[in-house]
Amino acid sequence: MDAQGSGKTPDLDVGGAGVFRGYLDRAAQERLVEDLRDVVAAAPLFSPVTGRGKPMSVRMTSAGKYGWYSDRRGYRYEPRHPDGMDWPPIPEAVLALWHDVTGVDRAPDCCLVNFYGEGARMGLHQDRDEADFSWPVVSVSLGDEGLFRVGGTTRGGKTQSVWLTSGDVVVLGGDARLAYHGVDRIKFGSSTLLKDGGRINLTLRVVD
Repeated sequence: MDAQGSGKTPDLDVGGAGVFRGYLDRAAQERLVEDLRDVVAAAPLFSPVTGRGKPMSVRMTSAGKYGWYSDRRGYRYEPRHPDGMDWPPIPEAVLALWHDVTGVDRAPDCCLVNFYGEGARMGLHQDRDEADFSWPVVSVSLGDEGLFRVGGTTRGGKTQSVWLTSGDVVVLGGDARLAYHGVDRIKFGSSTLLKDGGRINLTLRVVD
């Protein structure tokens, strides 16, 4: 199968991003959160900084062959956690989701786990640290609602926004693979999935 695959048909198109509404039901979300607790136990959440040394408002960790990392040296993938341990494997349920929505045979190399607490956000950015942009990027939302914004492949210009709820899945592929995107804010406390509130976002990417 080629890099684009076929996958399923999304429920909504937002600036070229395919949105699968309620892809994960409540029971599946709860099971996935338990899987992610194991990931965080093996590779604890850490607070990254930008290349300019500014702290990001999200905390993160990763699973898979590589983890995404940011510090004063810049944005990049690393084979080990900042504390020196290998990243844990990507949970099987996450891999099954990837194959189902993308239709591609190759597994992702990285599952980035971002945790958004109250007031956290993610500025508009491109996913372009990977070797081959023909592979899609998949995003999974768990917990509080997040306002997802998508623009074009260059900075500036028109953007579109949609509130993502717990269990929604987004696929960025084709012409939208290099679209600028981000999370402007979350509705803290809008979901009961996480005991203390907050939003978990998984981002799956082929790196090599």
